[in-house]
Order: sequence, then structure tokens, then C-alpha cells
Amino acid sequence: MIKFTLRCADKHEFDSWFQSAAAFDKLQGAGMVTCAVCGGTEVQKALMAPSLHTAPDKVPAPAPTPEEQALAQLKRQIEQNSEYVGLNFAREAREMHDGLAPERAIYGEAKPEEARKLIEDGVPVAPLPFVPRRKSN
Repeated sequence: MIKFTLRCADKHEFDSWFQSAAAFDKLQGAGMVTCAVCGGTEVQKALMAPSLHTAPDKVPAPAPTPEEQALAQLKRQIEQNSEYVGLNFAREAREMHDGLAPERAIYGEAKPEEARKLIEDGVPVAPLPFVPRRKSN
């Protein structure tokens, strides 16, 4: 498909799409290209600039704010100094609270109802202000 800017004998300018340049020439020769404004059949291609699609300019990422830097530092500190227990977080936290598992710094994931139950039962837990990086193996 190709888009042409067209102009009629009365100087009305409009755009129209065609299958190809040859298709425009064939339709124009048959008198089938008409002005979108007045319906006139004396229509010619107007001067137009080609439309080029270029890759968007790469915009550098904005510098992190002090808050974002502090959050990234907190995340690094937690991940370096705590054990990731994944989806077993609620069970591990409860076992440590009940004295069935050794106390240690842990982090992981819990369903909202599991977290609510831990809080109701007095297990000291807090939501993290970031999504933990899942560790495998």
C-alpha cells in the first residue's frame, strides 16, 4: 500500500491510499480517482515528502532517585543477609516462632491469607517493598 497526497483542479488537497503507484495510474487513467472534497475527476499527485520509518532514538534511562537507590540497597542487603525460602515462607516463619526451627533471617513469598494469619498469631513478619528475586536450585 502507498499513500499519495493528491490535488484536484480546484486546489483541494487530500490523501488517499492505493495498492501501488501503477494502481493509482490505472485508476486515474480510467477517471476513477475523484476529489474527496468536490468530487472532481481532474486529480494529480501533489508534491509530498516520503515517509521514512526510522528506529526511535534511544533515550538514556533517567538516573535513579534517592528513594530508588535506597530501595535497591535494602533489597541487596536483604538478599545478601537472609535465606530465601520461597513459597515456604509462612511455614518457616511459624516454625521459627514456635521454636521448631532455628532462628535465622528469612524472606520469601506468602499468600495474603497466610500472612494475615501469621500476623494474627503474633509471628513477627513484614511485607517487603519489592518483589523478591526467585532463586532456583
